[in-house]
Amino acid sequence: MNASPDAFAAVLERRGRFIVARELFPRAGGSGGPLRSRGQLTVDPSRARAREGDLVFVRIGGSKRGGRAQIERRIGRPDVARDVIEALMLERGLRRRFDPTVEREAREARGAAAERADLRHLPTFTIDPTRARDYDDAISAQALPDGGTRVWVHIADVAAFVPQGSLVDREARRRATSVYVPGGVEPMLPPALSNEKCSLVPGQERLAVTAEMDLDGARVTRAAFTRSLIRSDERLDYDRVDRIFAGSETPQDPWAEPLALARKVARALAAERARRGGLEIASAEPDFELDRSGHVRRLRLGEQTESHRLIEHLMIAANEQVAKVLEERSLPTLYRVHEQPDPARVERLVAQLASLEIPTPPLPEHLSPSEAGELVGNISQLVESYVRRSGRGRLAFGSLILRSLKQAYYSPRNLGHAGLRSPRYCHFTSPIRRYPDLVCHRSLLAAVGGGEPVPDRGALAELGEWASMRERDAADIERAADDIARCFALARESRERSWEGEVTGLIGAGAFVSFGEGYEGMLPVRRMRGDWWELNEEGTVLHGTHSGGTMRLGDPISVVVHSIDAPRGRVDLDLG
Repeated sequence: MNASPDAFAAVLERRGRFIVARELFPRAGGSGGPLRSRGQLTVDPSRARAREGDLVFVRIGGSKRGGRAQIERRIGRPDVARDVIEALMLERGLRRRFDPTVEREAREARGAAAERADLRHLPTFTIDPTRARDYDDAISAQALPDGGTRVWVHIADVAAFVPQGSLVDREARRRATSVYVPGGVEPMLPPALSNEKCSLVPGQERLAVTAEMDLDGARVTRAAFTRSLIRSDERLDYDRVDRIFAGSETPQDPWAEPLALARKVARALAAERARRGGLEIASAEPDFELDRSGHVRRLRLGEQTESHRLIEHLMIAANEQVAKVLEERSLPTLYRVHEQPDPARVERLVAQLASLEIPTPPLPEHLSPSEAGELVGNISQLVESYVRRSGRGRLAFGSLILRSLKQAYYSPRNLGHAGLRSPRYCHFTSPIRRYPDLVCHRSLLAAVGGGEPVPDRGALAELGEWASMRERDAADIERAADDIARCFALARESRERSWEGEVTGLIGAGAFVSFGEGYEGMLPVRRMRGDWWELNEEGTVLHGTHSGGTMRLGDPISVVVHSIDAPRGRVDLDLG
C-alpha cells in the first residue's frame, strides 16, 4: 500500500486542443499534487483506448511541469461507484493483481502432506456474510455424556499451501491483510487459494487446522489441536441463521443440532465475557449491494445480531486457547495486544458521559491503568443498557467509548487484551485474510507436531509493526471506499426530502450526522443561521449563545442534503 505521489487517478478533460488529466482525489494538505498547474499536464488517451470523460490511472514521467503523463490503464467512468472505488484503491497503492509467477505457484499448490485427523463424518457448517467468497472457519458441535459440549472450530489450513519463504508467502507478507471494499476485495492470497483451495466451501474436502474444545458452560475444560480433513455440509449466512433463531425457518439435518449446541455455548461465553467486564459496543457496518454495471443498488446497515455474536464468541474462545498453548510453551508468535487505557482518557470519558446525563460508575480517587480497563468495560455495559432503554445515542455513545481506548496491535510480547479482559489473545481464525493468523498457525503446528517450522523469533517484532501498519492502512481505505459508496447511494435519492438522523460527532465547525439507512454527513455551523454556536469543553454539546439552544451527541435531528462530493466521500447537510 505504498502510494506514489507521481501516480494518481484522474478524469480526462478537453482544454482547447489538448486532453488533460484532472486529479480525481484531493491530496493531503490541500497541495493537490502536480496537477494544480491546470492545462500543463497533457496526456495521449489513444494508447489506453481512453476518451474524454474517462476515469484513468496516470503516472508522470520526467518533469512534473510542462511534461506529459502516461495513462497506465483506463479504469472506467467517474459516475460509476465501482470505478471510483477502483481508482481509490489504485491511488492508495494497492496492486489490484498478482504477479503471474505468484499466481502460478498458487495454482500449482497441492497442500503439504501431513498426518491429519479425518473429521469428514462430523456435521459441519459455515456462517458468513451473504456475499462472502473466502470461508476461513467452520463449526461442528456435539453433546457430551456429562452434559457439556464439544465444539470443533475448523480453520482453513493455509500453511499447508503456503510454505514459509515461498513466492506466495512473501507476497502475502507484503500485503499482510485483505482489503474489503463495496463490491470488491484486494485479497492477501491469490484467488486460486483464497476463493478455492483454502476456502471451506460446502460439499468439498478441505484441509483444516482444528481446535477441539470441551466446554462446561463457558469454561473450557479441555483443548486439543490437530491438522484435519473436513467437509462442510452447509454454507449458512447471517440472515438465514437469524431467521432460524427467530423460528421463521426450519434448520435441516445433519447440522440442525450442532447449530443449536453452538448457540447454547455462544450464549454461555457471552454471559461470561459480560461478567468479566468485556467491552459491549453496538456496531452497525454498512452493507452495499452493487449491480452488474457497478452502481450502488442498495445500502443497509448490517447490525450485529445473534448469528454474528455466535461466530464471534466461538472464534474468541479458539483464539484464547491457541494463545494459551503458545504462551505456555514459550513459542514465538504474534499476539493481538490491546493495552489498558490511559486513566486520564477514561476520566474524560466519564466527564463526557456525565455532560450528556448518562449514568456512569463512581471513579476512585487515583485510577490505575488496570482499574481504568475494568472501568471502561463496565461503562460500555451501562451505556449499552442506557441506549436500549432510551433509544438514544446508538451510534454516538459507542464512538465515545472507542475513542477512549488504545489501538490494538500485533506484537511478539503478550501484554493481554484489555477489551476482551483476556490475559492472552492471538488471531488464529482468519489466515486467508490476515498474515498474523498464518504466523500463529505455523507456531501452533510446530507445537503440536504438525510439521511446520517454528517462526523466526528475531523477525517477529518488525513483522508485528508491519502488520499493524498494513491493518491501519487497510481500515483507512475501507472507510474511504464506504464513504464513496454512500455518496453514490445517496445521489440516487430525492434531493428534496427531509431525513431523520442522529448527531454522532461534534467539532467546533459543526455536527456529524448519521441519517437514513446508513448515510452520513456534516452539518456546518456556518449554515445554522440565526445563532452563534460554541462547543463545550467535553466536546459533547454545541450551545447556541443567542438562543440558548443545544445540540448534543446522540440527539435526534432532521436534515436535508445540501451537496454531495463522491470522490471526497463528503456530504454537506442543512437543517431540515
